[in-house]
Amino acid sequence: MIRFDDVSKVRGRRKILEGVGFEARPGRVTGFVGPNGAGKSSSLRILLGLDRATTGHATLDGRPYRELRNPLRHVGSMLDGAAAHPSRTARAHLGWVAASNGIPRKRVQQVLEEVGLAADANRRVGTYSLGMGQRLGLATALLGKPERLVLDEPVNGLDPQGVRWIRRLLRAHADAGGTVLLSSHLIGELAEIVDDVVIINGGRIKAWGGVADVMAGHPSLEEAFFAHVEARA
Repeated sequence: MIRFDDVSKVRGRRKILEGVGFEARPGRVTGFVGPNGAGKSSSLRILLGLDRATTGHATLDGRPYRELRNPLRHVGSMLDGAAAHPSRTARAHLGWVAASNGIPRKRVQQVLEEVGLAADANRRVGTYSLGMGQRLGLATALLGKPERLVLDEPVNGLDPQGVRWIRRLLRAHADAGGTVLLSSHLIGELAEIVDDVVIINGGRIKAWGGVADVMAGHPSLEEAFFAHVEARA
């Protein structure tokens, strides 16, 4: 389980996050949505040990990220697309990540095939399209066969076929008992896959629950999103 427990973040005099609390549960895909600057990326960075909360805790099965041994075996993440040096090939990048995390090298070829990059594995990442970079980021997230996936805008740059592919991949991961926390601004796309929705705005959680509960009284998830975002605190 992924859990945020009253997480706040203050930078200077600015409140970035205020009392953020929600859970992403095993066997479910949880959508994390909000306008630009709402606090999505800041929350995920705290969860993944890239930043520290001013108060509160973000944990993975009760433990902060920094306490995990071989973290890629516990949680796979994608916050910045491929996040690979442009002069490296995809195969070299994944090989380096595998070696530094105690993951068998044979897993590199497996994930390259899984994300559809096997034919382009020896090309430099700097020559990749945006969509190919996204696939490489997903390959990195999947490398350690983690139970939990934390993905920020994973469908950016993907064509319709790629979007359908990742939708099926994430659904299968959750159906196998995994936990998926998915951040996106594409509300319509989220509606096709998520079981639960967390809406954040201004660094505060505006709604959290099953899709049907969050949509209650609204004709679509998109309409519910705007109603919650525009509602006064």
